[in-house]
Amino acid sequence: MINVNDLSKSFGSTRAVDSLTFEVKDGEVFGFLGPNGAGKTTTIRMLCCLISKTSGTAKIGKYEIGKDKDSLKIRKMIGLVPDNVGLYEGLSAYDNLDFYGKLYDMDAKNRTINIEKYLKMLDIWQDKDQLIANYSKGMKQKIAIARALIHEPKILFMDEPTANLDPESSKTVRDFILDLKKQDKTIFLNTHNLDEAQRICDRIGIIKTKLLTVATPQQLMEQNWSKKTIIELEKINKNILHAVKKLNFGKVTNAGNIMEVDVTDPKMQNPKIISAIVAAGGNILMVSQKNPGLEDAYLKIVKEIK
Repeated sequence: MINVNDLSKSFGSTRAVDSLTFEVKDGEVFGFLGPNGAGKTTTIRMLCCLISKTSGTAKIGKYEIGKDKDSLKIRKMIGLVPDNVGLYEGLSAYDNLDFYGKLYDMDAKNRTINIEKYLKMLDIWQDKDQLIANYSKGMKQKIAIARALIHEPKILFMDEPTANLDPESSKTVRDFILDLKKQDKTIFLNTHNLDEAQRICDRIGIIKTKLLTVATPQQLMEQNWSKKTIIELEKINKNILHAVKKLNFGKVTNAGNIMEVDVTDPKMQNPKIISAIVAAGGNILMVSQKNPGLEDAYLKIVKEIK
């Protein structure tokens, strides 16, 4: 659905996006992660035909960004939730959405159906007649999401869609994104929320001007962070440490009376670790498992690139 090949963008002498190559599959939620200034928003703006590219190519469906004859066609088949909502404060939520529906040449019947559909899905239908000026930041964000979907686009670009939302509203939006996926929409999601990305993304690209990696959340965690067995003992001595290290399962560290052992197969390895500790005279108080999280993997990947 989205194919990017060697795409770059420079602002003067500053290279904001450098030689990106990746694809987003039809019907998937693709997460785009990276630190501030990494090029995430710049990439979205290029793909949405809002700013020009410097070099490389990118296609949305069969249309190519940077070609005048294709730009309008791309804009009709995509929706964008920007980092700045940009709504008309003097209009109601309903009238904002009705206005944007008209811009997409939607007839009155379909505008009415879709406005009600998306405002109800986002739990804001009851406030449809309030002026946007009276809305909270979170409510405005929900209207921006509804606006991006009013014309039923095939692809939805979302730039930090839950940034201004409280936990309950954030869950509503996450569930909403998963509902859209069930409708076979393709979603390109910029986010700093790693828990959100882990929950809803099929694959994740990590960018720091250059694309560092693309993989599923599970692959990122497994490839970049070890599972750890945490053992609390009454006391740790050299004999106990030696006995565990001799197993050669992975890195062994300790702080006070807490030992951490990197493992690949806890069910198989943990009993052997426990047996080794007991045989060396150790008295175990507690054993727990620390599994990798996306945050651990993300920080490791980003910090390795200086």
